[in-house]
Amino acid sequence: MKQGPIDVEETSVDGPDDVQGLDASAAHIVNLLSSEPSDVRLGIGGFSMGAATAFHSAACYAHGRFSNGVAYPTLSAIIGLSGWLPCSRTLRTKIESSQTAFRRAAALPIMLGHGRGDEAVTYRNGERSAEFLRNSGFSYLNFKAYNGYYRWTCTIFPLRIFLLKFSSTDIMSFVQTGPSHHP
Repeated sequence: MKQGPIDVEETSVDGPDDVQGLDASAAHIVNLLSSEPSDVRLGIGGFSMGAATAFHSAACYAHGRFSNGVAYPTLSAIIGLSGWLPCSRTLRTKIESSQTAFRRAAALPIMLGHGRGDEAVTYRNGERSAEFLRNSGFSYLNFKAYNGYYRWTCTIFPLRIFLLKFSSTDIMSFVQTGPSHHP
């Protein structure tokens, strides 16, 4: 199934990866963000395929470049809702290839939310995406499960809290403890 520049055959961490399409989507987002003032903290968020692009962007940021070698700019946070992690099989190797990549991965806040009853991208794929990210060095990751299908409605409150914390210096604490521990 071709959706925008990404060719998606399977919404799974085990599915084939369209690295060129993912790079094209991530590059488009970076191009949009490039018009922001330099003092603005930039984050990328997405739902379903947008989350897959956001997770790919996290990997590119940590590695310091896109898959094609072009430099990747600074990111401050990633939000992924009901998505999956593409390129999971190569992620850990990329991050472990340099201390800089490992340091960037460890410092990048990520919020990943997923509905337990999601049929489009199964809950298990969301859960495995969080596991792959954590095991690859993304230690400031908060995975939030939602009962039922809830592909987006129940994520609004925790997402609002995440964004409020994103604008303060306490984002690392939020990501570590999760939305249920914050007002």
